[in-house]
Amino acid sequence: MAAMWTFALARLAGILLLGLCVGLLIGPIWLWVLVSACLYLGWQLLTLYRLDRWLRLRSQIDPPNLGGIWGDIVAQVVRLHRRKQFHKQRLIQLFRELRRSTAALPDGVIILSPQREIVWFNRQAARLLGLRRPVDVGLRIDNLIRSPEFVLYLHGDDFAMPLVIRPPVPLDLYLALQMVPYGGGQSLLLVRDVTRQMRLEAMRKDFVANASHELRTPLTVISGYLDTLADDSSIDPAWSGPIRDMRAQAQRMNAIIADLLELSRLESTDGEAPRDAIDVPSMLERLQRDALASADRPRQVVLELESADGLFGAAHELESAFTNLLVNGMKYTPAEGTVRMRWWADGEGAYFSVIDSGIGIPAEHIPRLTERFYRVDAGRSRGQGGSGLGLAIVKHALQRHGGWLDVQSVEGKGSTFTCRFPQARIWKQDVRTAQSA
Repeated sequence: MAAMWTFALARLAGILLLGLCVGLLIGPIWLWVLVSACLYLGWQLLTLYRLDRWLRLRSQIDPPNLGGIWGDIVAQVVRLHRRKQFHKQRLIQLFRELRRSTAALPDGVIILSPQREIVWFNRQAARLLGLRRPVDVGLRIDNLIRSPEFVLYLHGDDFAMPLVIRPPVPLDLYLALQMVPYGGGQSLLLVRDVTRQMRLEAMRKDFVANASHELRTPLTVISGYLDTLADDSSIDPAWSGPIRDMRAQAQRMNAIIADLLELSRLESTDGEAPRDAIDVPSMLERLQRDALASADRPRQVVLELESADGLFGAAHELESAFTNLLVNGMKYTPAEGTVRMRWWADGEGAYFSVIDSGIGIPAEHIPRLTERFYRVDAGRSRGQGGSGLGLAIVKHALQRHGGWLDVQSVEGKGSTFTCRFPQARIWKQDVRTAQSA
């Protein structure tokens, strides 16, 4: 490059020197030097015009055959153009591969802008949600999926679990939607057809509910006969032990069926719980009295009432949830331990906690505690009469009241189960009313 500029400067100096020599011979000198400079400038302008014309029409004409510095510039432009074409073709190929791969995905994929506007979607997303290209591109996704649950999910900040909804198109489908944030505020919305799983789940729930109803009557009959045999003094004493064991197992099966029926009722009930006024402090005092009357209980069962407020909801559902948490804490707390119940409220909502000094729960088990029939230690739970349904009942009862369950535990040091209720569910009571109740 430096050689080219040296050559160009030498050419300019040669032309000016030639004009100077002609001026010395036939004069005047300044005129011939000016003429030489103008000729050189005209040639440069002509070359620049040819270069500009080629740059504007380079897809139609060949590059000009220029020498010197202009030829080097043309060569560099050609190289840059070829490099750009190579990268352009490569990007086009990658984009086509991306489109083909996303089109082949069994799940729908939608790219959303930071304003939740549709940037792009694949064919599966169009089929599942009824989207149309290019009409729906640029529209907000919550204007097309008109579901209150989806709007709350979209404007939240917890996308760890997918949201299952019915789509707005006239198809008998269940869709699982999950947001995956990436880049500068953009997001991927993954859409999956979970109709088969939801139907299997509904069939399973119906089977469990029907089987529980059918088993209840024969178990009641069996339990009645066993109670009669246990009280019959004419029975051979050798049968006392087996009859006692059969009665215990029949009672355990009755408890499991009762839990299954309660869980099925909660799962099949749509909408929120009713808004009956419930005196929670009185309910908890009654639960404490029942716990203290139990033979198999820890040394201390303490109740801490820090608020006189109650709740709007279904009394039997909340009592079932609180009882399950209390029984659960007592079951896994040693005889010399302590179980504390705590009720309080603040500006964000109301809370009920059961704090035990029991064996604790390993961290890897906590996310699955509310699954039905899930046990941290199956052998230990069966030995203590656990059905694995109590926390599932608690979860569904709280969901019906707009609340949720928080579990904190340290293995070997105890656990804390906290029911959290929104502000809208609090029934404000004055202290005198609570005390008189």
